[in-house]
Amino acid sequence: MRKHIVAGNWKMHKNNAETVVLIEEILAKKQANSTEIIIAPTFVNLATAIENTKDKNITVAAQNMHQAEGGAFTGEISAHMLTSIGVKTVILGHSERRAYFYENDALLALKVDTALKHEMRIIFCFGEELKDRQNKNHFNIVENQLRDALFHLSKADWKNIVLAYEPVWAIGTGETASPEEAQEMHKFIRNLIDKVYGNDVAQDLSILYGGSVKPDNAQEIFSKQDVDGGLIGGAALKADDFLSIVNAF
Repeated sequence: MRKHIVAGNWKMHKNNAETVVLIEEILAKKQANSTEIIIAPTFVNLATAIENTKDKNITVAAQNMHQAEGGAFTGEISAHMLTSIGVKTVILGHSERRAYFYENDALLALKVDTALKHEMRIIFCFGEELKDRQNKNHFNIVENQLRDALFHLSKADWKNIVLAYEPVWAIGTGETASPEEAQEMHKFIRNLIDKVYGNDVAQDLSILYGGSVKPDNAQEIFSKQDVDGGLIGGAALKADDFLSIVNAF
């Protein structure tokens, strides 16, 4: 049975002290809930986040990682470095990584393989740009992104995959896919996984929506049958807003 997940991607926000404060606020205000809470602070604050969430039912994730095991890659972080401090979940393929750092599906396939080798869980992001939706090519774009980056995996590998559909045109823009548009795409994705890997994988797979989810629209979006949670950006930086989204199920 797939789980509900709400993941907060903090991006390049919050210094070390601010990370502690936000975690303390979330811990103080969160209610008993079956929804898994994930937070993804910046790299330099991951150890602090791990320390401050120990035994608190909050998962700490990295926002990215390098595909190599190690080497002369100045400024990069390896899977082994992450797991050595207790980080076992990583976000890969976020639209900002694709756009600003030119990550493509071939590179992401390598990152996925490395993360799985280290028994990490992956939140894999993908989604179309505005021109793709306007040209009614959004389904093809999404299918190709999944095929090129993930469809080399074995059936067993999918137990460590969470998908995060993020229409690029709805990230940080204030625009949001309608609940019906989100459901349409999530259903398409689940049917695609069913076709390639079978119904058991498709039904166990959590598919998150990422694209300007806020407290005032989360409940309607999460009410859709194939939407299993959200990858949250700006609203994850305020404890009250983030927890309102967590409690939207």
